[in-house]
Amino acid sequence: MKKLTIAAALAAATMLASPALANDEGKIQIKVLATGVLPDGKIDQIVSAAPSVAAALGATPGTVANDNVVPTIAVEYYAAPNFSIETICCVTKHKVTGTGSVAGAPLVKDVLIVPATVTLKYHLPLGPIKPYVGVGPTWFIMLDAKPDTTAAALGATDVDLSSNVGVAVQGGVDIAVSPGMGLSLDAKKYWVGTTAKFYAGSTNVLETKHKLDPWVVSGGVYFRF
Repeated sequence: MKKLTIAAALAAATMLASPALANDEGKIQIKVLATGVLPDGKIDQIVSAAPSVAAALGATPGTVANDNVVPTIAVEYYAAPNFSIETICCVTKHKVTGTGSVAGAPLVKDVLIVPATVTLKYHLPLGPIKPYVGVGPTWFIMLDAKPDTTAAALGATDVDLSSNVGVAVQGGVDIAVSPGMGLSLDAKKYWVGTTAKFYAGSTNVLETKHKLDPWVVSGGVYFRF
């Protein structure tokens, strides 16, 4: 009887300890990723344009921003086993080219964007394979931009792109390959815009609103501790 009691106690202790061991993971996770930034950049609205600039733009002006691939660091804090808060760090560089009636025209170059983003994520507890979804605010910080050849030929000496707030949703999966390490795939969809102001000296000769709305897709490795 005594042996049976001891065995039952050990079995109960093992059952209680197993969930704790299963969730005995670190709260900090760092991801090292290669990230593709795939913006749109189309004109949403022409706010104002000097007559000579409006004539040069034609009837159906549009724009598109080029894609880019950059290294990214993501830092994540697990507030609970299935809930985390994540932020990313990267700088991406783009140029803007005309479409429609200004197709192929180089308009803006050296656009540097910092997509400061924080998301709240929920992870499905499926063992070593953990799909997740997330949502949160973003602030697209525009650090630099210059008129490209066509804009400069129209008299633009400077261009300013506004830093704007938007929202991002994400989905992805973390796949454990060893304790504290694994592979990660992630996709984010952003809804955010910017206002472009072109100047000739101190005169605003063109102001346009743009939808950036990029997809941001990443793949790499994570370390959890």
